[in-house]
Amino acid sequence: MPQARRFLFLQGPHGPFFFRLGVMLERAGAEVWRVGFNGGDRAFWFAFHNYIPFRDDPGTWPDTFRRLVAEKGITDIALYGDVRPVHAEAVAIARDLGLTVHVFEEGYMRPYWVTYERGGSNGHSRLMDMTIREMRHALEMSDLDVPEPPARWGDMKSHMLYGALYHWFLLFRSLEYRNFRRHRDLPVLAEALLYTRRLILMPFVALDRMLATARIRLGGFPYHLVLMQLEHDASFRAHSPFTRMEEFVALVVKGFATGAPRHHHLVFKAHPLETGRAPLRRIIRRLAREHGVTGRVHYVRGGKLARLLDHARTAVTVNSTAAQQVLWRAIPLKVFGRAVYSKPEFVSAQPLPEFFAQPLRPDARAYKDYRRFLLETSQVAGSFYSGVGRRQLLRQVVDMMLAEEDPYDALKAGKAGPRQRPLSVVQ
Repeated sequence: MPQARRFLFLQGPHGPFFFRLGVMLERAGAEVWRVGFNGGDRAFWFAFHNYIPFRDDPGTWPDTFRRLVAEKGITDIALYGDVRPVHAEAVAIARDLGLTVHVFEEGYMRPYWVTYERGGSNGHSRLMDMTIREMRHALEMSDLDVPEPPARWGDMKSHMLYGALYHWFLLFRSLEYRNFRRHRDLPVLAEALLYTRRLILMPFVALDRMLATARIRLGGFPYHLVLMQLEHDASFRAHSPFTRMEEFVALVVKGFATGAPRHHHLVFKAHPLETGRAPLRRIIRRLAREHGVTGRVHYVRGGKLARLLDHARTAVTVNSTAAQQVLWRAIPLKVFGRAVYSKPEFVSAQPLPEFFAQPLRPDARAYKDYRRFLLETSQVAGSFYSGVGRRQLLRQVVDMMLAEEDPYDALKAGKAGPRQRPLSVVQ
């Protein structure tokens, strides 16, 4: 008889996705437990029989994790992101013990997919060591026709709502989990207020964004696009040479001032979930003034990327997943951090001033092969945050978690995975 599967869930995305996933795994015959580290974790796990609160000092977590694995006979762990301290420690121990590590992340091909991998994600993904040649060889085993999604975002309001609720629950139940230490620097109350303010101000932010975008689109000047990320983003912090977004901004403005033609402009596009933790607009204005490019540097508050990409000359980022849209359009791209798409075939190795002056184009054919490989393996149609998206995701990902092989090995072996069309196509 096959070994019984026993899953230990750690922290998941904001909202009820992990709970729904646990219920589905139980229906499939697996046993499931969930470790909660704060009030936000507790609020979105709607069961008592398999919830395990961790309220001790963070220094005891590795020993606690080992004890839980032994007591429950754990075979698999599931988590969202692999770099926050409690996850990084658990993953290291799980590897030593021979457990299967299931890692969820936001989609590398957002917004109609999420990422499911084993062992690690982003800079720890198996993709980091795969070559385009290896991917092409694996694709020879498949003839799947991957559909294209329409160019609209999806469920940003649900994402922001669950983010605000999570931080308010975390705050109101803080005494119950008094030893909890966040992986972010900002106090819980401050982060909850920022999420709530951003949710309330969405109409005003949208108006500001529309005006800024119109000025750029109607300006008639060539421009270079900078894809910004959240300063507290795990991928930014763990897989880049920067500790603050200001360091990245300073480097880009200096390179632009040095290398770009004098009639070119620079456009900084904020992350759609940017809550104003750092005064980015003020920082950008100051740096533009210091480098003598005032009037040629712009700031756009989130929104759809496609409209700005339509006329962009190049794009620069640390390691944002939005860069996938850049490469899909065959726009020259410069990357500063570790990213799953940072392949020599389609990411520029030029120094930044030279890149702004005479950028080299990516190999569009190589990128299309890479993209198809992702969509046939680790990118699963669905969403963590909307009800429709969760249902779509659960139809596929449970079978992927219970499968003997991870998505990459399954494709190489010629085994078809549970692939489905994106949400907007099936509705």
